[in-house]
Amino acid sequence: MYTMEEFDREKTRILKYILYKKRTEQEVRNKFGRTIEENLLEDIIQYLKEAKYINDKEYIEKTIHNFMLLKNLSIREIQYKLASKGLKRNEIENYIYENREKLEEYETKSAANLINKKSATMEPEEIKQFLLKKGYKIENINKAEE
Repeated sequence: MYTMEEFDREKTRILKYILYKKRTEQEVRNKFGRTIEENLLEDIIQYLKEAKYINDKEYIEKTIHNFMLLKNLSIREIQYKLASKGLKRNEIENYIYENREKLEEYETKSAANLINKKSATMEPEEIKQFLLKKGYKIENINKAEE
């Protein structure tokens, strides 16, 4: 068991970590799993989820939105980056499925951007292989080449 003082002190530590930069539930577990007793950590995480400080679905949505604004990535690269944050695979896949059209359009634009960037130094076939290795779908690469 733990005291309310311990709960508040550790909750404050975790909140500072989350408020500095949005974090996933798994990131919080990884960071504090060794320093905070398991029951206490579970209760704090539950409290923070109920208070909407930890919301993995919202994290997925915001992160994908930022990727779409700032980066050229394939859908597969987005999935990999989100999974590396400890997010549940089915939550990632559900979001991608629900936003399929928008993400396919984004992947095609990303492929077109990379084709334009690489065309000065690489042959078209090399570029296609490069994009395939990065997880781009062949149909989106073909659309981007048009």
